[in-house]
Amino acid sequence: MSSLEHPAVAKVAAALAEAGQHGAAEGIRVLPAEVRTAVQAAEALGVPVGAIANSLIFRLGSDKTALLALTSGAHRADPATLARLAGGEIGKADADFVRAHTGQPIGGVAPVGHPAPLRTLVDTALRAHDVVWAAAGHPKAVFPTTFADLVALTGGTPGALGGAEEDGPL
Repeated sequence: MSSLEHPAVAKVAAALAEAGQHGAAEGIRVLPAEVRTAVQAAEALGVPVGAIANSLIFRLGSDKTALLALTSGAHRADPATLARLAGGEIGKADADFVRAHTGQPIGGVAPVGHPAPLRTLVDTALRAHDVVWAAAGHPKAVFPTTFADLVALTGGTPGALGGAEEDGPL
């Protein structure tokens, strides 16, 4: 089975199409090797590392729900900023927690295609790029999108996840 036929990738493609983001669904690319970091993805795609939307899963609050932070690959997410924007304490998520909440492996977590919608924060640094690349449910699969489409697709809250600029709406 190719990565494009992988069930998680198919689920992402279906979610993108259902959301009316047909260009993103049709633009899913399977790379020759797994790209589990923003640097690896940027090198494979020939794009700036800042154009990679890292999908980071955190445990949110005492009930341990999942928080998805889509952050620019150009910087690390600031935990204090994430906690402030999410309105609660955040903690690290292990591989089992990530798979349970997304159905996808670390390194391949897409913004969509999860068993249930996830509370999402979207890094405003991504709006500096005309095309943003996000994981498509598998460490070898990515899709093209835009900052605005990521916000619309996920119902996410925009914010300066690296802590460097003003938070706020589009």
